[in-house]
Amino acid sequence: TEPLNQIVQSVKNALEQTPPELYADIVEKGIYLAGGGALLRGLDKRLTDKLNIQFHIAEDPLRAVARGTGIALKNVDKFSFLIR
Repeated sequence: TEPLNQIVQSVKNALEQTPPELYADIVEKGIYLAGGGALLRGLDKRLTDKLNIQFHIAEDPLRAVARGTGIALKNVDKFSFLIR
């Protein structure tokens, strides 16, 4: 349970640093989990319960990260702020 508590705390810390207008969108629409961590059984429910924000698991979470990276690379001119 300690690694899950660390995940919850990390998400909480990130949300505390989120600008108010973005935070409002997050509260309204929720957060989608992607990647292998999204497959941790009950993680979405635990995060929802602890942070009072709806968490969802992305469709096909293992490929979601790769697909998103591909989209960003195809549109690097639009997402230049992502590359440092």
